[in-house]
Amino acid sequence: MTVLLIAPASGNWRHVGGPGLFNGRTFRFSLLSLLSVAAETPDGVDVEIVDEQVDEIRWDRCYDLVGITCMTAAAPRAYEISRAFRQRGVPVVLGGMHPTFLSGEALRHADAVCVGEAEGVWPRILADARAGRLGGIYGAERPNDLRGLRLPPRQLLQRSRYGTVQAVQATRGCPHGCSFCSVTAFHKGLFRARPVEEVAAEVAALPERFFLFVDDNLTADRDYAMELFRALRPLGKLWVSQSTLRMTDDAAVVSAAAAAGCIGLFVGLETFSAANLEAANKGFHKVEQYRDRIRFLHSHGIGVQAGIVFGFDHDGPDVFARTLRLLDEVEVDTIQVSILTPLPGTAWFDSMRPRIFDRDWAHYDYHHAVFEPARMAAADLRAGHDWVTREFYRPWRIARRLVRMAATPGCMRALPWAAAINGAYYGRVRRWGIKGWDPAREVLPAGLAAPLPPLARLGSHP
Repeated sequence: MTVLLIAPASGNWRHVGGPGLFNGRTFRFSLLSLLSVAAETPDGVDVEIVDEQVDEIRWDRCYDLVGITCMTAAAPRAYEISRAFRQRGVPVVLGGMHPTFLSGEALRHADAVCVGEAEGVWPRILADARAGRLGGIYGAERPNDLRGLRLPPRQLLQRSRYGTVQAVQATRGCPHGCSFCSVTAFHKGLFRARPVEEVAAEVAALPERFFLFVDDNLTADRDYAMELFRALRPLGKLWVSQSTLRMTDDAAVVSAAAAAGCIGLFVGLETFSAANLEAANKGFHKVEQYRDRIRFLHSHGIGVQAGIVFGFDHDGPDVFARTLRLLDEVEVDTIQVSILTPLPGTAWFDSMRPRIFDRDWAHYDYHHAVFEPARMAAADLRAGHDWVTREFYRPWRIARRLVRMAATPGCMRALPWAAAINGAYYGRVRRWGIKGWDPAREVLPAGLAAPLPPLARLGSHP
């Protein structure tokens, strides 16, 4: 039996990791979702993986089953691929976040749908496919812990096409209930962890020094994080992961993470408006503390990539220039800019239904405005998002950030990571022609732009 597993891509994301000066390989890392499915595949079944961001589907090859995983933005492409294979007589199963949340829709485009995680389900899907009875929706209860997960078969990926294939997962889920987050919805608010000894053994066996944790909130459980960091410290590895700024409440956790090899963290700042944070159920972040907390991470040699989201109801046309200035003030090293997107399955999607005007799933990629914002036009939201991205990744701004990082004691080890991410985003701006404009300057007469508040007043600024 031969199985093809596919991660579909469309638009700018197709072949983004291909050859060329501004390729996107820096952003491509181990496809842990598909590798986890491959790891669950019994002996005697041949598995091939195609990642459309770096690969092409070989339509001339014969397969007994095709499995496709997708987020919402990739769903139309997933359905297109599924239709093509089914027309060839090859059964298709869809899985991932979008098919989990909209299983009825997905089932109209496939022979079967895997809802939730593949562990405990995939062998049954294979058995049914082999017996010719594949069909319907498959799912299983989530285990309380992640003990005994099989190691991902990374050899199925071509190392040269990825920034790294060394992705490790210690935990799944996040205990916070941010209303726009699909992770919370997918894991139903659960936070689970693998045994520390299993994680440490996997990390120790990695052939390269650098790796990344793909966990959504690695430090959500303090005791677990501290045990994990103690186990990692003797290994001498360097890694990046995701967390919240709340980890800086505990100096011991930050110190232990740094000693264990942490050189970078993605943190979801989201916004510089306290009102927006409260509306998104993320009031545990305090805007007025951003700068001090980021500097504290820097003092331990940990770089910071900030997630920034535009489109909250308290965002007006002035939010873009204001945010750009404050990003410089709080001294983040790199950013990921997104448009607030009401993804199916989230609380935000349900509350935003009356304002959603675009149901083309391909536009749910965090770079299109698919709903009517409260205080600006949808076109201005898209333009401001693009403008901040372009301005933040101007070469002079990148150089200033890297010089500052190089001058910060202890941050030199994080400098290559920060330089790579900044360079990759600059390449994306160039390759995709990202420009945009500042909507506030289109709304207000010249010279009358709203003044930007000092950082100390941010906690109460709408």
